[in-house]
Amino acid sequence: MSEEIFDIVDERDEVIGRLPRSRVHREGRNHRAVHVLVFNARGEIFLQKRSMTKDSFPGAWDSSASGHVASGEDYDACAVRELGEELGLVVEAAPARLLKIAACAATEQEFVWVYRLQSEGPFVLHPEEIERGEWFTPARVTELTNRQPGDFASGFVLIWQKMAGLS
Repeated sequence: MSEEIFDIVDERDEVIGRLPRSRVHREGRNHRAVHVLVFNARGEIFLQKRSMTKDSFPGAWDSSASGHVASGEDYDACAVRELGEELGLVVEAAPARLLKIAACAATEQEFVWVYRLQSEGPFVLHPEEIERGEWFTPARVTELTNRQPGDFASGFVLIWQKMAGLS
């Protein structure tokens, strides 16, 4: 299988080139990603526990679905694709955009668009990506990210902190 190719972007999130995934990460180049937060009717959020085979944050809790934007792909198309690939959810259009985070160390130099979707599932978890998933109350996520931030992917912790600022 060939290596994924990502668009690399400048500080304004404008495409300035393309590189293989390994070089983008090794060289700390700015690139793009999406995170989708799935909530149920009770207001709980579905979090995934990342597979132990992942190259970053193995075994950590993370957003419901997330992934890199492929070269030539836009954020919305990536959100739709990641929901299908990771959770088995087929959606006709991208969910609502919540906020955008600028590339920084916590996101591993990713510009991130965060989306919100309401769904009860059922989910079909991608076994190579996700060890398991679980519903959490927002209060419980806040408690855990404050008390045990190392149990979570750093990008998710940053997203959750910014979400709290929107409330």
